[in-house]
Amino acid sequence: MKERDPGASGGTLSGTFSPASVFSLRSVRWFELDWHVLLLALGMLGLGMLFIHAMSEADASAERGSDAVHFSKHLEKVLVAAPAMLLALALRPRFLRRNALLLYGVTIALLLLVQVVGENRNGSQRWIALPIGFDLQPSELAKVGVILALARVLYRNRLERAKDWGPPIAIALLPMGLVALQPDLGTALTLVPITLGMLYVAGARASVLVRFLAGAAVVGFCVWQFQIGVHDYQLQRIRTWLDGFHAEDLVAARGGPAFHSYHARVAIGNGGLFGQGLGEGVANQAGYLPERDCDSIFAVLAEEFGLLGTLGVLFGYGLMIALMMGSASAIRDRFSRLAAGGIAFYFAAQLCVNVSVNLGLVPMTGITLPLFSTGGSSLLTTFALLGLFLGLASHHEPSLDRDSFRV
Repeated sequence: MKERDPGASGGTLSGTFSPASVFSLRSVRWFELDWHVLLLALGMLGLGMLFIHAMSEADASAERGSDAVHFSKHLEKVLVAAPAMLLALALRPRFLRRNALLLYGVTIALLLLVQVVGENRNGSQRWIALPIGFDLQPSELAKVGVILALARVLYRNRLERAKDWGPPIAIALLPMGLVALQPDLGTALTLVPITLGMLYVAGARASVLVRFLAGAAVVGFCVWQFQIGVHDYQLQRIRTWLDGFHAEDLVAARGGPAFHSYHARVAIGNGGLFGQGLGEGVANQAGYLPERDCDSIFAVLAEEFGLLGTLGVLFGYGLMIALMMGSASAIRDRFSRLAAGGIAFYFAAQLCVNVSVNLGLVPMTGITLPLFSTGGSSLLTTFALLGLFLGLASHHEPSLDRDSFRV
């Protein structure tokens, strides 16, 4: 019997339109809401704000001026971005399913727009200035678009034939290419684990994904070896990363290209078993660690909370992601299941990349630690995706899907 697509009849943005067809808090099953995930996320957000406040206090005491971290600015960004979680929670899954490709198109349009009107900072054109508390970074919102578009394309696509792979791969490669042109290769590459994870839970065989990874590794090696389509600073980051596996080379370059990675690892080592105490780490007191409120906040966490405290925070993140995957597996509707799983992969990818960068396991790149780091667009994206997950997991709709969620 042919499966019926519950979202196939009618169009949300055509015909009779009403806000109730897009948003509905009344249809949320509040007793089935993943409160445990929400509480863990709020706990991480609160802990991150404690660290930002400690940084702000240290910078105010040292009178660091323009380079200082300001807790008030971070709080303002949190308050501006937080409503996105409630709006996303209220979105009807059927609306998202019908209009996922349209929303994806909006994020692509923003990526094109930033090339025209975006502000250039440190050689990258990534931001569109907004008067509401932060500058918009379309590459962050592109992650939302990719997750929803992949869920929509894979909704009726089981990846059983070779031609089934074309649409999802194209959906991922287009924003990756546009983000890499900014240039922002690090953010572009964070879409890779999200895409591979969603393909796997959609039914792709692991052996096929391994071949994709092997092919990507070969291409990456050729790009590195022949220096095709990469900037000098990106090549320098890779050289610095490779040299960083040898202690003497890392120390020798600590005043030059390895400044950031060296001091991040020193801060992590300073933490010892129990840490230096909140706001008492050398990274905060001296203020030498670049981007310590954003990309390098894990190093500050490790220095001030120590190994035991850091493992506790990582356990909290891991538990939240595991709970998200478990909740996603229980969703009957395939689109909602795939989108919720993709959101869990987003948190996992951001966490793994940020931690790996600070530990020196991957080349230095600017990726935030979700819910912990400052950054307007990253907070907006994180809140929106968290709200989408909570809504998708608590809006249960009738479904005739024949497959199960694979984990």
